[in-house]
Amino acid sequence: MVTDLGGDKSTSDKPWPVRVVSQKIGQWIGRLGWIWIDGQVTQIVRRPGTNTVFITLRDPSADLSLSVTTNRDVLDLGAPQLTDGARIVVHARPEFYAARGSLSLRADEIRQVGLGELLARLEQLKKLLQAEGLFARERKRRLPFLPRRIGLVTGRASAAERDVLMNARRRWPSVDFRVINVAVQGPSAVPQIIDALAVLDRDETVDVIVLARGGGSVEDLLPFSDEALCRAVFACRTPVVSAVGHETDVPLVDFVADVRASTPTDAAKRVVPDLGDELRLIAHAKQRLDRALRGLLDREQHRLDALRSRPSVARPLTMVEQREADVAALRDRAARNLRHRLDRAGTELEHTLARLRTLSPSATLQRGYAIVQRADGAVVRNPAEVSGQDRLRIRLAEGELTAIVEE
Repeated sequence: MVTDLGGDKSTSDKPWPVRVVSQKIGQWIGRLGWIWIDGQVTQIVRRPGTNTVFITLRDPSADLSLSVTTNRDVLDLGAPQLTDGARIVVHARPEFYAARGSLSLRADEIRQVGLGELLARLEQLKKLLQAEGLFARERKRRLPFLPRRIGLVTGRASAAERDVLMNARRRWPSVDFRVINVAVQGPSAVPQIIDALAVLDRDETVDVIVLARGGGSVEDLLPFSDEALCRAVFACRTPVVSAVGHETDVPLVDFVADVRASTPTDAAKRVVPDLGDELRLIAHAKQRLDRALRGLLDREQHRLDALRSRPSVARPLTMVEQREADVAALRDRAARNLRHRLDRAGTELEHTLARLRTLSPSATLQRGYAIVQRADGAVVRNPAEVSGQDRLRIRLAEGELTAIVEE
């Protein structure tokens, strides 16, 4: 159910006729009033015999366009040299043509944007993007050493495409490209480039994307300074190389891209290594490795020779023989020392035995003496120590006697 401002309702029983719907749409659209619009001219139609001029105005960053009608005098006053691709600012109000059911803008003032104003806008946009961090060096990604596949966004059959492909394949013949041709200037350039970037960024086999275009005027390179394109490049997960224009041309996309190449030829040099240079580097590295290996072998050989020249290695038995002589000398010394000690101990023992024999009672007995002992073993030294009939034991040198005391 739809309700208008007046409170009338459209129902299945009371539907609005087409004229009422057209009238109400016109009323709603008319509420927008007069507005200023910025866009790019894609078509100008001046019909003979009429003062009405029809202009198709397109958004530079999107695939959207509106029709603008104006008086020839308004156009001649504000933009007499207006051509396709120019940027203009229009003061207009929307109008709905009920007879055709179409919408257009009625302009009463048209201003063509000059180069100075465009450059001022670009400078302002540059400051905005830089403040947001789109130019930050720390977010720049390094290019792969040897990409599996290179995505190339460029104009169809352009010199930029030829330069990139030819120079890249000259440097690395087996390099693989996925080329997407787009418009690189004009009102449709930005949407096509953004779509191509999205397609290549989704391709898992593409390791790097090259955005290439040949030289041109400032107006021709304006699409590569578009805000939407700069943000699309910033959002890419795949590293992007910007190779737009000549070395002196610096569109805003150069600041956003991960790598800026001065020309398409320079881009080819940056995305792939030179096969000849790499082969020479490998050859030099091999030579250095060979020299280092030979030097290492020579040093180790010298070390082995020095080790082999040492007496312990040249005549290994010398050490054994020397130790054998030392052991033999020690054994002789030990034997002599032991014999000396044994001899000295024997002599001391003989002396001790001699003293012992001298001091022993047996020696006294040998001279004819005897030892008299009582029955309890006590030695009798005084006759008073025994009495009559005591049994005594008499020890002689060659035996014993038993005696009974009589008196």
